[in-house]
Amino acid sequence: MLDDSLGGPEIKTIAVCSAQVPFFSGGAEILVEALIFELRQRGYEVEHINIPYKWYPHSQLLDIMNFWKKLDLSESNGKKIDLVIATKFPSYFIQHPRKVLWLVHQYRQMYDLLDSQYTAFNLRKRKDRKLRDQFVAMDTEALAGYGHRFTIAKNTASRLQNYNGLASKVLYHPPRLVGRYENRGYEDYILSVGRLDKLKRIDALISALPYVDDKIKCMIAGAGPERESLEKLARKLKVSDRVEFLGYVSDEALIGLYGSSSAVYFAPLDEDYGYITLEAFLSQKPVITAVDAGGPLEFVAHDVNGLILPSLVPQELGQNIESLIFDKPLCAEMGRSGFDSIKDIMWDPVIEALVGGASR
Repeated sequence: MLDDSLGGPEIKTIAVCSAQVPFFSGGAEILVEALIFELRQRGYEVEHINIPYKWYPHSQLLDIMNFWKKLDLSESNGKKIDLVIATKFPSYFIQHPRKVLWLVHQYRQMYDLLDSQYTAFNLRKRKDRKLRDQFVAMDTEALAGYGHRFTIAKNTASRLQNYNGLASKVLYHPPRLVGRYENRGYEDYILSVGRLDKLKRIDALISALPYVDDKIKCMIAGAGPERESLEKLARKLKVSDRVEFLGYVSDEALIGLYGSSSAVYFAPLDEDYGYITLEAFLSQKPVITAVDAGGPLEFVAHDVNGLILPSLVPQELGQNIESLIFDKPLCAEMGRSGFDSIKDIMWDPVIEALVGGASR
């Protein structure tokens, strides 16, 4: 067990706090599961506090923020909880004498996505403007209450600084299957992994296929609300025979998909972190991404371990996919470079910082 950096008593019991929209899961949920596993591996007694929430109607947001503020995690049935680790919105509203923040992301629809097609808020409406001001004030106050603030990526840290004026330190962590990824060669397909969501921009990948040689296939692993529209798009573009929607896949299948691919497409809009980049590199595969992808840009170097494209215009994307996949030596060279760039990302520094950085 570890004494915290402020000289407090020994930490034995830890509550990891998160929140989830029911029936929808992704990288944040994987992170929390992995964090709990790593803490338990080091001898800590850990409990997961996961409370569902709705973001509509808009008033629900303030209700759930206030709910977390009133939640008492100082002890449970007479058992003292030594430390609380908060992760994503709105779990960081928790009150506790010793708490530390490892921020996955805030409620992005109030920040970087506010003036976009991905939010239901309309700043032309007075009611929405008032709610947004109230929300940001409460958010900033809650986040400022942490003596030690960590984030999962530079992109998350930048948002926190830009929108709330709060500094933080980045703690990178490895993907869930670290140590098991492998390179099994370079077959003629490009791989997409992750939730089928508009923000992931998988539609751009499918739209590029008419401009790619027919020998090149596209494997799409993941599930989500956009699957039906993506399948419809593939039929419309007459590329259904070259696109395979795999849905959720097992760990072994995922390792195989990465291992045999020639390249990995991962070009979300302003991603927080993105396990896919690291999983691709650990499998020694180059990553194709975009200039506005956010998190992947913290690892992808253009023409070194992947491609950073100025846009996702279908013809240009298709040409880049084709030129890379048909150059197997280049795929191998970029893949090795990607592996070398992230192979030393480990869990130990993360756990030491979080537990050692506990607030009084």
